[in-house]
Amino acid sequence: MSVLRSLAPPFVAAGPSGVAVRTRLRLSAGEQQVMREVGVFLGTLAARDLAARCAGGTGHSSQDWARRKRELTGESSARWAGAITKATNAQWALARRAQTAHLADLAAGIAAIDTRLGLPLGRPTRAPETRKRPPAGYASRQEWFRKARRLVTARHHLDQAGLTLDQWRQRWADARMFLTADGESGKRFGNETIRVTPDGQVSIRLPARLAHLANAPRSRYVLAIPAAFAHRGADWRDRVNANLAVAYTIRHDPGRDRWYLTAAWQLAPTVQPSLAAAVAGTVIGVDTNDDHYAAWRLDTHGNPVGAPRRFGYDLSENADHRDGQIRHATTRLLHWARQQGVTTIAIENLDFTDSRGRERFGRNKRFRRLVSRFPAARLRARLIAQADLAGVTIVAVDPAYTSKWGAEHWQRPTSTPHHKTSRHEAASLVIGRRAQGHAARRRTGTPAPHRSDGVRPRPAPATAHLEREGPRPARPAAPTRSVQPPGQRKRATSLSNTVRDRPSTQDVLMGALDRNGCP
Repeated sequence: MSVLRSLAPPFVAAGPSGVAVRTRLRLSAGEQQVMREVGVFLGTLAARDLAARCAGGTGHSSQDWARRKRELTGESSARWAGAITKATNAQWALARRAQTAHLADLAAGIAAIDTRLGLPLGRPTRAPETRKRPPAGYASRQEWFRKARRLVTARHHLDQAGLTLDQWRQRWADARMFLTADGESGKRFGNETIRVTPDGQVSIRLPARLAHLANAPRSRYVLAIPAAFAHRGADWRDRVNANLAVAYTIRHDPGRDRWYLTAAWQLAPTVQPSLAAAVAGTVIGVDTNDDHYAAWRLDTHGNPVGAPRRFGYDLSENADHRDGQIRHATTRLLHWARQQGVTTIAIENLDFTDSRGRERFGRNKRFRRLVSRFPAARLRARLIAQADLAGVTIVAVDPAYTSKWGAEHWQRPTSTPHHKTSRHEAASLVIGRRAQGHAARRRTGTPAPHRSDGVRPRPAPATAHLEREGPRPARPAAPTRSVQPPGQRKRATSLSNTVRDRPSTQDVLMGALDRNGCP
């Protein structure tokens, strides 16, 4: 048998550190032209500042930061310069971390491809000594050629994307517009650069070079149609009225040709309960799949309660559609947890960022499509944010062997003539039990020779609770007109038809009846 890998212990997921809400801006043609001109100008300054930051490299100091800010202040303003330089520093740091992670992941993927390129074509058999499938060569020469070419380069063509050169340049410029202002505590309405009043009036402080475009005093440009935040609008309005920091971003979506305003602010850290306190009561185990959540409620002993639930979603469209589907399914899951009175949800700690998985399951196209389109990071972020708002604790567990052990230990025992438990529903039971600290199977192994208790005492159950090992309570009698005590028979036990099964007292009684001549 193959060696099982060690399982990571479950943990309570941390709550969100911030919140961001978005609304659509209704802009006229003139306002769109002004927003585009301001965004492109500030984007040019941000690109130039990013080049200066990259030229500094790891030897960049705080004096260099101040010098970059002074150079930008003369062309824009002190606040725009501060926002640009701060965003540039964060972008450079994130790029360095992402580059390091990408290089490590890319090296692992290249090593896996090189290993398979060196193998002969075809699919080898399993090694009998380990029962594991060794790395397989590619199935055909054509696939080998495509993989070898992928190691060199990967190019994108405009005809494949369905774009003209002008459309591509427009999207390139829109993606590099800079219309982001950091929040400032103590300032009026939480921001001086992009200001949104409680009534929804949006105004922007224009850079010094574009001050001639202002339609309000102090080089400000005010939009005609106010904005309104439907989601968490009350929370945003409370922060604006209290002059707390709120950051704003104006973005253009070229695909829909729409403008959006995003407001973001930090949240106070949520005090999460300990793992023991989180799983002290009932828990809902959730198995995440390609097209649905499979959820099942468990009691404190790890036993299923009621029927499983399924919350479907569709991941076949673009990223925005997938995000909306996941948000809707998560909302239904949290509503069901609230109806059941459950405050803890156990879910797998999924991670599909390993490039070696593509080569390990290279022939499984369905798995490759699942990995490429499954938004694991977005799902975790959505679930944690919505659960924190609903007062539900999320416990993350190791996803290893959940489907396999669920099908082995729980799929058949929980199936009924009216409902056959699926493999995913059985996996949700294993996930919930793993969060509670229980084993995947319901009981340890039976005695070696046979299933009776004649050889040695029956092993302890998988859980620490022994109440279910005792005798079952007497079943109540069927309802009749006459009231009888529950658990008692209506008539005496009938005699056995065979002499061998009769007890000794029964034989004595029958002999006495025969001597007296009774029938």
